[in-house]
Amino acid sequence: MNDNHETYAVAVIIVFGALLIGGMMAAGIAWSDRPVFLWAMGAAFFAWIAGHAVLFYRPRFYGLMILCSTAFTLASIVALIR
Repeated sequence: MNDNHETYAVAVIIVFGALLIGGMMAAGIAWSDRPVFLWAMGAAFFAWIAGHAVLFYRPRFYGLMILCSTAFTLASIVALIR
């Protein structure tokens, strides 16, 4: 086995991030709450762009995209609660 723990850490982050954002999108659809769905869709978009930043080794851009994705996820959660 490979001793590179960073690879496994990134895989876990991606999987659980996808589950969280996908769950928020599903909640928005299930409760017919358009803002929840759209905020979660925005979070998914920024996370997708962040994946490209990793491929092209742009750490600052990656950090910015993850920050945007986190903000959109939090906005989706707040919209769901209200």
